[in-house]
Amino acid sequence: MKLYLGEGSPGSLKALAAVEVTGVRVQLQFVSLEEHVVPYLTQPKVPALHLDGGNVLFSANAICQYLFTLTGKDQCDLTNQWLEWEATELEPAVLAVLYSAMVQGKSKEEGLGVLRKLLIHVNQSLLKTSNPYLAGNSVSAADIVLWGSLYPLLSASVSLTEEFKTLNCWLQNLSSSEPCQKAADAALKDAHLLKVYLQKLPVPAPLSQKPTCNEPEEEASTEHAFSEEEVAAAFQAWLKGREASPKPRQFQHPILPEKNQKNILITSALPYVNNVPHLGNIIGCVLSADVFARYCRLRNWNILYICGTDEYGTATETKAMEEGLTPQQICDKYNAIHSQIYQWFNISFDYFGRTTTHQQTEIAQDIFRRLLDRNFLLNDVVEQLKCEACNRFLADRFVEGVCPLCNYEEARGDQCDKCGKLINAIELKKPVCKICKATPVVQSSQHLFLDLPKLEGTLEKWLEQSWATGDWTANARYITRSWIRDGLKPRCITRDLKWGTPVPLKEFEDKVFYVWFDAPIGYLSITACYTDQWEKWWKNPEQVQLYQFMAKDNVPFHSVVFPCSQLGAEDNYTLVNHLIATEYLNYEDGKFSKSRGVGVFGDMAKDTGIPADIWRFYLLFIRPEGQDSAFSWNDLLLKNNSELLNNLGNFINSRAGMFVCKFFEGRVPEMELNAEDKRLIAQVTWELQQSNQFLEKVRIRDALKCILNISRHGNQYIQVNEPWKRIKGDDADQKRAGTVTGVAVNVACLLSVMLQPYMPSVSATIQEQLQAPQDCNVLTNQFLCTLPAGHRIGMVSPLFQKLENDQIESLRRRFSGQQPKDEKKATEVKPGAAEVEKGGDLERSKELTQEVEKQGNLIRELKMQKAEKALIDAEVEKLLELKKQLTLAEGKTPEAPAQKGKKKK
Repeated sequence: MKLYLGEGSPGSLKALAAVEVTGVRVQLQFVSLEEHVVPYLTQPKVPALHLDGGNVLFSANAICQYLFTLTGKDQCDLTNQWLEWEATELEPAVLAVLYSAMVQGKSKEEGLGVLRKLLIHVNQSLLKTSNPYLAGNSVSAADIVLWGSLYPLLSASVSLTEEFKTLNCWLQNLSSSEPCQKAADAALKDAHLLKVYLQKLPVPAPLSQKPTCNEPEEEASTEHAFSEEEVAAAFQAWLKGREASPKPRQFQHPILPEKNQKNILITSALPYVNNVPHLGNIIGCVLSADVFARYCRLRNWNILYICGTDEYGTATETKAMEEGLTPQQICDKYNAIHSQIYQWFNISFDYFGRTTTHQQTEIAQDIFRRLLDRNFLLNDVVEQLKCEACNRFLADRFVEGVCPLCNYEEARGDQCDKCGKLINAIELKKPVCKICKATPVVQSSQHLFLDLPKLEGTLEKWLEQSWATGDWTANARYITRSWIRDGLKPRCITRDLKWGTPVPLKEFEDKVFYVWFDAPIGYLSITACYTDQWEKWWKNPEQVQLYQFMAKDNVPFHSVVFPCSQLGAEDNYTLVNHLIATEYLNYEDGKFSKSRGVGVFGDMAKDTGIPADIWRFYLLFIRPEGQDSAFSWNDLLLKNNSELLNNLGNFINSRAGMFVCKFFEGRVPEMELNAEDKRLIAQVTWELQQSNQFLEKVRIRDALKCILNISRHGNQYIQVNEPWKRIKGDDADQKRAGTVTGVAVNVACLLSVMLQPYMPSVSATIQEQLQAPQDCNVLTNQFLCTLPAGHRIGMVSPLFQKLENDQIESLRRRFSGQQPKDEKKATEVKPGAAEVEKGGDLERSKELTQEVEKQGNLIRELKMQKAEKALIDAEVEKLLELKKQLTLAEGKTPEAPAQKGKKKK
């Protein structure tokens, strides 16, 4: 083998370090960065590993992975996950920081602020394991790849703070090792060569626009520099008013695809009918899909959003036995419970159905027959686990045992939640029946299999096209690649059960379809229950774009198993174009558990006294996108009181709307815009356009940040212009107060539309208070003057209520349950963990400290100016609230206020 390297190339540093660490014998040759060593690439590319068989690897990560594989070290899923993450998240961000520092002359410290979230992710991952390296006790490809990415940035003049102590130890440990030292000396011996390499790259996107990681940002986005042309264009659009905006689309049922329209079909993973969904289930599927569906309607796109309960299988039979009901009665009972929960959360399904219908039987059996006719099914004997105590074969999810691959003790019979590998129930060590805890025995039974290996080539061709044209989340791509990389195997599609869709073959009349063959077909059958013209959605890939929302554990069945069934049926089915998968939402320090009373479940949320829209907002704010996140009562209080009450509510109610009522008799005043006003319009327009771009890519949390940014801009605009003072001045000041108030109330009206996907009830309340015209509910890329001078608004009242500490503490105790001692021990934070893991929120603390200082300066300035006492008192109240929030963010308990007139002893 021959490895071509380029001096100054970070990729060459990774590859060379992998050679040194693994000891694989490779002929090394340094070449010019302009030299074409991979003949079939249009651009020069190093490093490049020419294999003995004639093939070439030209991705640094692939080269590192290959070299480690040659040493006999199998790549675990965790290593592969790190390699994917480094390629998609870390490397682009690091190169952007290096480019801004070495080519554009900016400080590296500024760039580290952008990288901070990514560094926190690595640091916390190292903290959570007792191993010295990212994927185990020895150096892996993951360590070399991440080290090679970070070394050019962190090796010399830039040092990490105490916050990144663990990351710094890991980095220094690798950097001081002989193999990495030799690689660095050879590949990066001259800093000038790194600059030359960077200059040859395409100019990276501005650092402020690059997504860094999964965690929500608390601060407003970096200020965008507006050109005169941008400001002028935004102002001209504003002047056109709502007459320039299209009218809202009137949806009439049944909604069907239309020619020359953007036709979007949206599905949520079908919730299983035998349980009550918790907050993690709700954000992972139905709520995320609902935000996107509502956004699409605001864009006047033609959309259909369907969902329903998945009702067949052993889980239903078992629940029926527990409650002394028939399976159908259980389905009826829990379908109603699910429907009520989603109605309370304001989920805007066009149709919410179920799978226990004759349409499900007809469509599932039709797909089955088409697969059978095309020889995509196999017949084989299966050894299954049977519980003799229950006298039944056990469905995979009703067997638990020790994972044969990673020894996790609570692996299910179909998949291990720890290592993520698919397994067969009979492979489990120490299997037990989840129903009665007896040890099952192995028995043979004849079953049918979907021949996935025969469909693998067709599947890969389709995936290549879908990934190139659609938006799949990174975890969805990774999980799918992992399945295909391991090689597809035939998948059993029948089970020895009674409650399910019957198999339409005489020799299998005592069997039903397995849930993961049958359940995804529920999307089709539920649509067929909605309209007999369902094929216009599901057999129309030329005109329909399919978006599917789910948690990550559902990915392989939607990206491999179900598409293979559709492709094998050869009936022009609509296949998924955009697969949106979330990570898991945990509860405080552990997991949701209905049996132990831990966590908030859908039927409990409305009994907390917290409105549905507050739940929606917070769940969407912490949506687990790039990595798992956790529900926190303290954080819910903070976000409600800061983002909603002090930011959104303060701007829309206490300022914009209230000023119109108080100073202008409830009518929007005349507006004479100056350069400052026009710049605000340009700022709001830019945030609106950013939000639209994010939502089109289903980056739901980033779009929410844009909404909050607009409100912050509005608060700052009012704070600077002080209309409450100017209204008491001369004619010029009063006109200025009118302009500021008029612009602000129009910003509030825009926010009411942008908020609609996130907080539909709050949005409707704002529009009712502003008496906003019905035709304002369309989102374009322009901020228009929707409420012209003379428009009368209604009565303004508070949108949000403050959450109090005692209220939150009461709810925390109510939903804490009783966790087993060993689980509590497992969730304890290790010494040296970041403050955020000890109950504090380090980033939020820093932000609040700055806000407290800023608010204190404002109060001192008001006192020096001898401002009205009422105004000073109002600002002092805000300061006290900020200090209370700071105390909470630091993980402390606020002290009770000292009683006046009494001295402390």
